[in-house]
Amino acid sequence: MRILLAEDDQTIADHTRTKLELEGFFVDHRATGPDVWAEGETGDYAAIILDLGLPGMDGLSILKRWRAAGVETPIMVLTARGSWMERVDGFDAGADDYLPKPFRSEELIARLKALLRRAGGRAKTTASGGGFVLDETSRRVTYDDRQIELTPLEFRLLAMLIAEPERVFDPLEIARKVQGRDDDAAKNAVEAMIARIRRKTNPTAIATRRGFGYTLAGEGA
Repeated sequence: MRILLAEDDQTIADHTRTKLELEGFFVDHRATGPDVWAEGETGDYAAIILDLGLPGMDGLSILKRWRAAGVETPIMVLTARGSWMERVDGFDAGADDYLPKPFRSEELIARLKALLRRAGGRAKTTASGGGFVLDETSRRVTYDDRQIELTPLEFRLLAMLIAEPERVFDPLEIARKVQGRDDDAAKNAVEAMIARIRRKTNPTAIATRRGFGYTLAGEGA
């Protein structure tokens, strides 16, 4: 699942992003109000973690604009402000949950998962493309209607390809997003993961674009 993390404190953002990615989420981070507002209105996210104290445009104003524009993405408000009145303002503006700072990453993750469960139909839990169907809740994967077993890293790699089916991904970008590293060894590991997925499905299930990277078979350019 893709999560938008709106946080201007880089230390908090880095720590939160790492913890979320270890749980299998794909995280896009934005640090300024205008960037957050534009990304949240146009991006396809399962949920948004929104800090209220963003520079350029405060989170409460962004939240109100999103809801007025019909954005139904589940939103968890994350802020150092802790008064009950500010919480009321956040809920009135359309927040689905509220977590004051400082917080433990374990609580944030538990609340996020609960938020996604409550969201039900609003939160997309399956993704498909190139003959694959991924259930991001059960971690079940099928290829041409046949269930296959993937490791957590293979699942993350495949989910990344399916999320942008027409894009060709450079191996180092895959390594950064899937493994959190970008050295030569990580690049080799990506090639090995691709090979394993092909063996479990079909040699042509993931296409190689020579000199560019990988994409779903029949997709990309």
